[in-house]
Amino acid sequence: MLSNKTTEVQNVDDDEFRSLDFRATKKNNFRGNRRKPFKKSPLPPPRTNKMPVDQDWPSVWPVARVFHPASVPLPLHQGWVVPGASPPGKFANAELMKIPNFLHLTPPAIQRQCAALKKFCTEWPKELNSDEKIEKHFPIQIISSDYLHSSPTIRDAKARIVTLQVKLSSLNLDSHAKDKLLRLVKERYNPATDTLTIVSERCPLRKQNYDYAMYLLNVLVSESRKNEPWENEKSEPDMEKYVWEGSQSQLSLQNLLERLPEKDKAPQPEVLEQYAQAVTRFHNEGEDVEKVNEYKESVKKLFGLKA
Repeated sequence: MLSNKTTEVQNVDDDEFRSLDFRATKKNNFRGNRRKPFKKSPLPPPRTNKMPVDQDWPSVWPVARVFHPASVPLPLHQGWVVPGASPPGKFANAELMKIPNFLHLTPPAIQRQCAALKKFCTEWPKELNSDEKIEKHFPIQIISSDYLHSSPTIRDAKARIVTLQVKLSSLNLDSHAKDKLLRLVKERYNPATDTLTIVSERCPLRKQNYDYAMYLLNVLVSESRKNEPWENEKSEPDMEKYVWEGSQSQLSLQNLLERLPEKDKAPQPEVLEQYAQAVTRFHNEGEDVEKVNEYKESVKKLFGLKA
């Protein structure tokens, strides 16, 4: 029994290992033998050959899409033509497929869409007959942009950006709220036009950016109207601009006028107003010769000095 097993092991050791052949031959390529030859089915004729003359074109091309030569019954061509050669046709023409087309915006299609939307529209209010009235009743202005490319895409990342503009005077803010709002918005406020501009571009959709811009406006207005305890500690150097009412200059002038003799008291209101304007301009607009002379003349009128 043992000798028989030893003989079998020796026979196996003497034999060579079988080689593994990777060559695709008819003998071992069983998968290839089962493959069927590819048979290309004949293409149907273009759709344009069966279109009647009175074809309802908005039903054929209802929305924006890439140019398809078998659906457009027009002899279009696009591309550079070699001198002496015929222009390229519409079939297998990449230039016609790259550019955007307006085949979905034909006059019948626009008329049909306007008729469908007419029942949802209302007449323009007759009372809004001027820009001033429109700005008064609709102070918020929303600006967005649509983009058109010479490519099949109809989307652009910049189309999601929403710009909100509003006049600061239309927010009905007091001096405290306005001062706080200007500190919050910083360079987003244009004092020349009294316009606050908020640009929203964080969200992927335009509707989301619009909601976010309106949310920011509501938060800015509500926060600016709040009066925190630490805000009462604000002094004149912390102000955005110099304000005469309640300033140290006004208090000093009142104390000085109270110490004057009776005959020199109570200057004219226009004299006090002129002095207040001169001091305010001197602080807010800077020091120059004109403002120094204006301040000098207001002081002379205030105290009745002639020289």
